[in-house]
This record gives sequence, C-alpha cells and structure tokens, in this order.
Amino acid sequence: MTDPLHRTKTTSGSVEFGTPLWLFRELNDEFKFDLDACATAQNKKVKNFFSITDDGLEQDWTQYRSVFVNPPYGKTIGLWLMKAYNTARASDTTVVCLVPANTDTSWWHDYCLKGEIRYIRGRLKFGGSKGRAPFPSAIVIFR
Repeated sequence: MTDPLHRTKTTSGSVEFGTPLWLFRELNDEFKFDLDACATAQNKKVKNFFSITDDGLEQDWTQYRSVFVNPPYGKTIGLWLMKAYNTARASDTTVVCLVPANTDTSWWHDYCLKGEIRYIRGRLKFGGSKGRAPFPSAIVIFR
C-alpha cells in the first residue's frame, strides 16, 4: 500500500506521529499559531488545520499570521519546505517547521539554510511512538 504522505514508517508500522506537546506549547507561546498545516484530526494542535485529504501543499497559507508545520518525513519534505519558505517570502506569514536535521540534503541547503535554525538537543519522542526518533531534529523558522 502506498503511503500518500510519503512519511517514513517506523518499526511500529505507523506513519502518523504528533509533535511532542511540550515542544508545541513552547513554540506556540512564542509564535501563537493559527494554522497547523500538516495534521490529523487526532493530532492537530490548533483549531485550523489541514489533513491529508485537504492536502496542505495545495492550500493557501498566506491568509494566516503564523503557521506550524510538522511535515511528512519522506519524499515530499522538500516540497513542504519550499512552500514554507515561499509563503513567508510572499506574505507577512511566519512559518515554523519541525524537521529532521538532515543537513546533507538538498532541501536543507535550498530552504532551511535561508531560515532561522534552532537545533533540538537530544532525540524527540513523537506522540504515539514507543521510543525516541532515530534522528536529530531542528526547528526552521521562515519570516
């Protein structure tokens, strides 16, 4: 079965892991998000959200002041970072992304390096997972 979000599957077989609540709260205190651009009804963090059926990549984010994005960690991640970067450049929208700190990838060099990067100490434990992520994470902010 094809995973439409191209998320990286874990050993648990799941493809949907929510942002750790403590991390979201810390970021939300600073940015006051009004859109969660890549969520499910179960793991959304704010009232306004786009689910897989909404396809957040196809939606207009510029009508929002502050957008949170925990994108699929697979083949489409570069498209999500490109949209985040382009949205911030074209509007007064701030876009905050939680991404794996894959500093050797083209999407990291093409987009993340153009934003503000905050590296997260240690490995995150995403909602619903039994253990910590096998990769480091970073927050990338486009203003």
